[in-house]
Amino acid sequence: MPDANNDDASADPGSLRTPIVAVLGHVDHGKTSLLDKIRGSAVSEGEAGAITQHIGATAVPLDTVSSMAGELVMADDFDLPGLLFIDTPGHHSFSTLRARGGALADIAVLVVDVNDGFQPQTKEALDILQRTGTPFVVAANKIDTTPGWNPNPKAPVQETYEAQTDRARQRLDENLYEIIGQLSDSGFSADLYWRVQNFQNNIGVVPISAMTGEGVPDLLAVLMGLSQRYMKEEMEIDLTGPGKGTVLEVKDEKGFGATLDVVLYDGTVEEGDRIVVGGVEGPIVTEVRALLRPRALSEIRTEAEFERLDSVQAASGVKLAAPDLDDAMAGAPVRVVRGRHLEKVIDEVEAELSEIEVDTEDEGVVVKADTLGSLEAMANALREAEIPILRAEVGDVAPRDVAVASTANEDEHRVILGFNVDTLPDAERELDQQGVKLFGDDVIYQLVEDYESFIEEREREQQETVLDKIHRPARFRILQDHTFRQNNPAVVGVEILAGTIENNRRVAKFENGESTRVGELSGMQEQGEDVDKARAGSRVSVAIDGPTVGRDIEEGDELWIDLPEKHAKILEQELKEEIPADEREALNAYLEKMRKRDPFWGK
Repeated sequence: MPDANNDDASADPGSLRTPIVAVLGHVDHGKTSLLDKIRGSAVSEGEAGAITQHIGATAVPLDTVSSMAGELVMADDFDLPGLLFIDTPGHHSFSTLRARGGALADIAVLVVDVNDGFQPQTKEALDILQRTGTPFVVAANKIDTTPGWNPNPKAPVQETYEAQTDRARQRLDENLYEIIGQLSDSGFSADLYWRVQNFQNNIGVVPISAMTGEGVPDLLAVLMGLSQRYMKEEMEIDLTGPGKGTVLEVKDEKGFGATLDVVLYDGTVEEGDRIVVGGVEGPIVTEVRALLRPRALSEIRTEAEFERLDSVQAASGVKLAAPDLDDAMAGAPVRVVRGRHLEKVIDEVEAELSEIEVDTEDEGVVVKADTLGSLEAMANALREAEIPILRAEVGDVAPRDVAVASTANEDEHRVILGFNVDTLPDAERELDQQGVKLFGDDVIYQLVEDYESFIEEREREQQETVLDKIHRPARFRILQDHTFRQNNPAVVGVEILAGTIENNRRVAKFENGESTRVGELSGMQEQGEDVDKARAGSRVSVAIDGPTVGRDIEEGDELWIDLPEKHAKILEQELKEEIPADEREALNAYLEKMRKRDPFWGK
């Protein structure tokens, strides 16, 4: 894309725009390294003047792609202008970048560490790609870390693969087919890209090294090939028409106030254009005061100096300065009004915003997210986890969010889940006062997992509290020659066969199918020490108020803790999985004996 003030403003209507490429994958699998390698390689190819650093994106023109890919990409074979890579890798930015109710990116690269294979964020990225129907290729990264690998910097992968030892190739093959198998488990037919006949039905896996550049020519060739073959019609747009874009970020910029980082995917935006932007309270109507882009080859995250443009054409990343943008939302649509009725454009923006409205319920958690796209992704993840949502909004956690969460009837819903947002100081104070719990993270699955762990821990604590009050089942036997006192109370030695015996529990025995209460445990000693409870396998001496040894109970008798019917019911129906196996055995045997007399006992 030529670096001119008009950014291709002379192009004819119906021209082809640059395909937009997103890079996704698990943390540390090499997303940023891959983008850096593509940018760096393009510069080292002597094409520095052609690469354009946009806001949040890097444009790599066709000639530069051809220089990097060599014979794999012959410029004369392609009509598309090149590739526009979104600079902020990860499915967070992918979810943020929306267009026409779907994903803004035309194609995606899923980066997978060839040694680690699928990780939680890999699966999360796959879910998002599947849900949005975005075509993608898999970059199996870090092939250079294969034991015995001999690097061939920037070489096509088949060429460098053939140059390796049999052992190195075998080790890499094992890892590659593990990834292909994991894709299959996730419902995707996949193979190494040169074996794929139909990319619409199969996912191409491209072995690469973001460090050495090996396989990067292949990746660029596959991206260009897929875009040219399957997306050419979608890339046909009226480049001179009113621009359409998506807000990537809302930022305060010195001298300009609130500005929008926008990815433009259709038409043109010009200085002075009237635009409609999605805002917290609804569409914002304003006028473009300035269009800004970083100086050539400057990194947007560190560069403060911009060059000013008269107009910008799709596909581009641009910083847009205009009044009244404080309430604009990341992920919201941007529409240029030029030549159209304002009300119609406002309706379009409202319609797109309404597509992202989250279904809420009368009871549930409060959700805050940094962008509309991530709010939608959060809502989808919570729906799949069957976690109800009371309210869902874009923005930092504010006191009103705490007030809403505090109205929940269930303690487990007095919760705010914040994705990639800050907490305002006033809200921090309110959290403690209102008894509301805040969970925050910048990884969606982690946030959902943390909340689920919190619920499980609460349930466990509640069950433990109930268990403390419940009489526990136990079966024990009076040992021969272990009568220490006949009565008032009877003191005998016993062996616990199953379950747990505790002080102050009633004791029963079964005779002729009938349960007879014989007394109550009033004391217990183990190896001369007083104890409150004893478990299966222990031998202890017990004091039993009520019976007389030789009349009511005998040495060798099997005794039971006498369970109240309500306790037996709770144990069987609610706590059975929480008690040890031997206690379950004692409970089942006790219920069996009681139900011989009354089949509905404890039900």
